[in-house]
Amino acid sequence: MKLYYAPGACSIGTHFLMEEMGLTYDTGRLDLKQGDQLKPAYLDVNPKAKVPALVRDDGSLLTEFVAIAFWLGRTYPEKGMIPEGMEAEVRTLEMLDYAVATIHMQGFSRLFRPAKFARSEAEHDWVREQGRAVVDKAFGIVSERLGSSDFIMGDRLTLADAALFYVLFWGVDRVKLDVPENLAAYYARLRARPSAQKVFADEGIQFS
Repeated sequence: MKLYYAPGACSIGTHFLMEEMGLTYDTGRLDLKQGDQLKPAYLDVNPKAKVPALVRDDGSLLTEFVAIAFWLGRTYPEKGMIPEGMEAEVRTLEMLDYAVATIHMQGFSRLFRPAKFARSEAEHDWVREQGRAVVDKAFGIVSERLGSSDFIMGDRLTLADAALFYVLFWGVDRVKLDVPENLAAYYARLRARPSAQKVFADEGIQFS
């Protein structure tokens, strides 16, 4: 398999997940600021011009964070990334989708790229405020769901933790948001895992 990623983008969650699962794979690194995602070499791989993208062993392409995570979990059930039982599985997917569709797409997208939501620069601060409100509310909901558990689904890491890993990386390390105490401790545990340390090193992400 080959994972296409951009350092620090949402693909860091996929990268983290694949390391946690102990999978063998190659990587393709894209520099989004240099427009690598828009160059013919990558568009031939993924016409969507985004990451993550996973070229599977049979040569087929799979895109979108949730789809890739779900496919990995179902393809390698022995890794335990999808809990057993319908209720546990659907709750995992519920949190996975909430992290991607709400915290990322509705919240951080406004914080990072306000120009996509308002043409006038005078409105950009307002857009960022709206994004911050979404993120703050969502992290409060996640904090309540997490409680005192080690992971979002209890005592073992799942697909949902990989998605929360990347949005918390953005929130805590990039934006320096104050998050609930239990959420900060949870992210610190994820960040300290060998898989996360390897991903940070591979992607060239350093912390001051």
